[in-house]
Amino acid sequence: MSEPTATVPTTSADSASPSGSRHWWILTVLSLTQLLLVLDSTVMNVALPSVQADLGFGSADRQWIVTAYALVFGGTLLAGGRLSDMLGRKRMLLTATSGFVLASVLGGLANGFGMLVTARGLQGFFGALLAPATLSLMATTFTDRSTRGKAFGVFGAVSSGGAAIGLLLGGALTQYLHWRWCLLVNVVAGTVILGAAAALLPAQDRLSPRPRMDLPGVVTSVLGVLALVYGCSTAERGGWTGSVTLGSLAAGVLLLGLFVLIQTHGSQPLLPMRVVRDRNRGAAYLMVAIAGVGMFGVFLFLAYHLQEVLGFSALMTGVAFLPMVISMVVMAIVTGGVLLPRTGPRPVVIGGFLLTAAGTALFTGLSVHSGYAAGILPGLLITGSGFGLIFGPAMNLATDRVDAADAGAASALVNAGQQIGAAVGTALLNTIAVSATTSYLTTHPKVPDAAAQASVHGNTVAFWVTITVFVLGALTCGLLVRPGRQLEPHGDDITAPAAI
Repeated sequence: MSEPTATVPTTSADSASPSGSRHWWILTVLSLTQLLLVLDSTVMNVALPSVQADLGFGSADRQWIVTAYALVFGGTLLAGGRLSDMLGRKRMLLTATSGFVLASVLGGLANGFGMLVTARGLQGFFGALLAPATLSLMATTFTDRSTRGKAFGVFGAVSSGGAAIGLLLGGALTQYLHWRWCLLVNVVAGTVILGAAAALLPAQDRLSPRPRMDLPGVVTSVLGVLALVYGCSTAERGGWTGSVTLGSLAAGVLLLGLFVLIQTHGSQPLLPMRVVRDRNRGAAYLMVAIAGVGMFGVFLFLAYHLQEVLGFSALMTGVAFLPMVISMVVMAIVTGGVLLPRTGPRPVVIGGFLLTAAGTALFTGLSVHSGYAAGILPGLLITGSGFGLIFGPAMNLATDRVDAADAGAASALVNAGQQIGAAVGTALLNTIAVSATTSYLTTHPKVPDAAAQASVHGNTVAFWVTITVFVLGALTCGLLVRPGRQLEPHGDDITAPAAI
């Protein structure tokens, strides 16, 4: 069935020169918004030991403080992207930021595990409305190739470095104030973003004719993602062959398969297949998903190793990740402004995944006696550089030459890839690590310092799984991304947006 055409809305941003100073102020606002979203995906990691002690939940449940945010975020992003196209991106950005702030207040006032997980889920929901509006505004503001690489280099640096900055901020707030401020600080950040966005972002008309929401697509995509992550999470208790685990995983695969079928035959699909038909865009979505699997696993296990094995405070744990932030930001900016224009995306992406695999491999040598400088710092610098090589090109490719009417869906999918990867990766790797830790304690009950040794063993097993994921990412994405320095139009590509 053919799809109805849509009149692409125009804004003052679409008619102005992308080199103008207003565009770079808009980049600042959008980068801060992305920072808020990514930061909140990790800001609770360092605070988890304090939260766990304060609210009294077990280690098997700790992942849900992180996963609840990423799971709801990833599961509802496609609907958020469509709503952004329907209602206007500026309107959606302002509404979603307000909801995100209110959810953060609820989490900051949580009096138990259930209330905190609910608040984190609500943060994820409003984040899913906010992220596509943010990235689609980037895509429609910066279309000139002379400035697009630089702009997405900065945006990619913020996106990749923001996760590590969240660890630093979470450590400082937990140690000097209280873990609740890891959530309440969003009130300040959200207020600044609301004021700046209202003043700087141009108004945008709704699409005409107004598209309809694909409710079957929303239901199948959300339930499919939920079932997949729940299946990974329950494997720790019931095992990978347990009926609940297998049933959840099978349901997730079937629902997502049904989602693809609905999108292929629907008249106004939630995710038009023309968005993912391009090889580079498809590879970009896969890049961020694979990177998300590994990144959040590395953060989770290193944060616990630093605090529980090496005895670092929450603040020092955050500071310990700072070299990773710096290497991410520097490499992402260099990639967007220097490497990508000269080499094209393929060698950059392959190099990024291989670097992250090499850096993670260094963590497999950690022991209860390993120091920070020799045991952890080199791996942080190398993995940070690798992530910097991946995220900038991925976000650039994911929105390159996409029609403005589909910018929300394309932007939602790149964010969905990262968040679903983070949710599945955190659940999967945490399950593997806890199972390996329990097995070690059972088979080595009389080993000196058994608890710390078991923790190190569980983390090491999870790190090896992460390395395998990164190597597969290098192979798969390297084959999918087209060779060459310039991204030339192909017959099956989406019509390129009009030049600004």
